Amino acid sequence: MPIEPSTEPGVFEPEATAAMGKAFDAACEELHCTSQPEVVRKLVATLVIAAASQGELDPIRLRMVALAGFEICRPRGLAASVSASTAQ
Repeated sequence: MPIEPSTEPGVFEPEATAAMGKAFDAACEELHCTSQPEVVRKLVATLVIAAASQGELDPIRLRMVALAGFEICRPRGLAASVSASTAQ
């Protein structure tokens, strides 16, 4: 059964927070956030939080949502090569 966010806006159950943290770390690793401006990490966090606020708490899908937020910024060739490398 999915974990529902707390009734207070912006507050999540511990299990949800753990899933969000996992998704954030995985997305940042894939995007090489340590070599990116801080705004990239903030955008990843914003995308993960937004998806979790809508009820999505699966870490894999949260990561996919965060990465999808960057897809519109990538040239087609790069997006295809990144997709191919993540499928392995």
